[in-house]
Amino acid sequence: MIRKLLYILYIIGVYWPLSLHAQINTDRVMTIGRNALYFEDYVLSIQYFNQVINAKPYLAEPYFYRGLAKMNLDDYQGAENDCTEAIKRNPFVPNAYQIRGISRIRQEKFKDAIQDYEKALKLDPENISLWHNLALCRMREEDYALAKADLDTLIRIAPRYTDAYLMRTEVSLKQKDTLQAMTDADRAIEMDRYNSDTWASRGMLFMQREKYADAETDLTEAIRLSVRNAGLFINRALARYYQNNLRGAMQDYDFALDIDRNNFIGHYNRGLLRAQVGDDNRAIEDFDFVLKVEPDNMMAIFNRGLLRDKTGDYSGAIEDYTAVIDEYPNFLTGYQYRAQARRKIGDLRGADEDEFKVLKAQLDAQNGKTSQKQTASVDDKTRKKSDKNMNNYRKIIVADSEDETTKYKTDYRGRVQDRNVTILPQPMFALTYYEKGEEVKRQINYSKYIDDLNNRHVLPLRLLITNNETSLTEEQVKLHFASIDEVTEKIVKDPDNVMHYYARATDFYLVQDFDNALSDLDAAIECDSTFFPAYFMRALIHYKQLEYRKRDTEAEYEMKVDNNSQQQVRVLDYAAIRRDLDEVIRLAPDFTYAYYNRGNILAVMKDYHAALVDYNKAIELDSRFSDAYYNRGLTNVFLGNNRQGIQDLSKAGELGIFSAYSVIKRFTSVTETKDK
Repeated sequence: MIRKLLYILYIIGVYWPLSLHAQINTDRVMTIGRNALYFEDYVLSIQYFNQVINAKPYLAEPYFYRGLAKMNLDDYQGAENDCTEAIKRNPFVPNAYQIRGISRIRQEKFKDAIQDYEKALKLDPENISLWHNLALCRMREEDYALAKADLDTLIRIAPRYTDAYLMRTEVSLKQKDTLQAMTDADRAIEMDRYNSDTWASRGMLFMQREKYADAETDLTEAIRLSVRNAGLFINRALARYYQNNLRGAMQDYDFALDIDRNNFIGHYNRGLLRAQVGDDNRAIEDFDFVLKVEPDNMMAIFNRGLLRDKTGDYSGAIEDYTAVIDEYPNFLTGYQYRAQARRKIGDLRGADEDEFKVLKAQLDAQNGKTSQKQTASVDDKTRKKSDKNMNNYRKIIVADSEDETTKYKTDYRGRVQDRNVTILPQPMFALTYYEKGEEVKRQINYSKYIDDLNNRHVLPLRLLITNNETSLTEEQVKLHFASIDEVTEKIVKDPDNVMHYYARATDFYLVQDFDNALSDLDAAIECDSTFFPAYFMRALIHYKQLEYRKRDTEAEYEMKVDNNSQQQVRVLDYAAIRRDLDEVIRLAPDFTYAYYNRGNILAVMKDYHAALVDYNKAIELDSRFSDAYYNRGLTNVFLGNNRQGIQDLSKAGELGIFSAYSVIKRFTSVTETKDK
């Protein structure tokens, strides 16, 4: 009892000073804040960084990380201000300039961002992200000569960096150097033929050179590698349209709108093509959608008027024609069509007035009294989205040059905590109170033991089993800090109650205070060594701590050892996690998620055959466990069992993990290449 009382006093001593600025352990609070930031709990992380700033306002680090959190919450002005404060305190940290640069870019302060990247490169001259963003800023400022020089330098530093070639392709086009553009596009595909951006880039280059069949071929390959990209279908539709393949183009617009139902260009162009093939009523539906998005789009109104006219809705057609004529009183085609519609409803006087207007305008033009009317351009089958020449109303639209659907890959880089990976296993499961909402619920995660625990109402909220955790809102953060205080009082009164320790551990976990959460879980296990949720959550928290340490460059292992020894240390760390999961399985052999989590740990330890055994058991217990199928599929692929791996990935896709199909395409491509 005395030992537990001392433990309680220790916990209180760790927690309560957070509210006393002069006494807080700033290193510890910074660590908790960075945990929260890494796991995308941005609102919570800001609260921790605020505490450090209040206690030690002369430190640069909390300003920097608070700025990073604000940037991820789209508070770009706040992020810029915080990074400026960090730079004032320590002007020798490249990442501070990097994040301030991105925040300025989001505010379209490109010249200021360029200054940031130039300063950062003096400190870190071989940083790929800095050169990448600097070149993009130059491109936005239309300084193509300097942008190309920056990209040349980037390629010298990182000759296998595909994005540099894609960006230089665009710069070369701006400089009318199509030969260099094609060379770079070919080189990008040669280096990374499983990247849809490389094929899309060359496809758009072929489009600009009017080689539409070649453009369609490349865009088809890009779609095969990234089937959920609406922009690729929009661009292939354009290539097909130029080849007079109207049905194929409409099919592509259908696919694009299945992916992105609000795509403006998709609806507008599909409406025009439907009108061309006589599908008038469905064409009207497309233009109705366009006009919900842009009620003042006169070309859409006029095209809908033509369709209403054709389908017998003459009053509706006249209403649309009138709206256009009011906006463009010299648009003679509008008067002509309105005159015809007015005659059809018996408004002969109105029809005569419209026809007289057209006749007078034609006579005035012949006599030189007015300038020649504006006519449709005849050198192209398309028009820019921003084109307001009403005489181009029959042309399908293409994105303006700055629109993302036609540009090459130009993402800005520099979110420091981002994980730069392409294919990852599905994440570990946790016991928590919250999860992200999903449009399509993949599976129901159920355990009779957890359900019984919830029905006993011994915890403040219902426990959920999920691997789709969500960050807390500000109100939820306050709720769990208050809960920590309440449960601490309960522990003082009843120090042998396992549920009190577990409840507070869950609160600490949710506010990203992993050390205190682990201390409470240790105490819970000492109170009741058969309470398996404590082992399960302790394993998860240890795993998260290791992942954070592995991926954060400023929290690397401090041991000065060779790579083999360092790997051994990490394996030992993961082995401790495995022991906790072993205990969960001993205590609850039907708890599916313990097998799944242990399979993930074994895969991290590169014991793939043992991981397969655990995934097999998880699927045996739950035949619709989509995450287990997905991870078993990846594990089989890593072992070279592509056929079995693809079968599992297909099952995962069937059960709702749609990203599995992209992985299947990639590995199928690899298999086909090897076979050849």
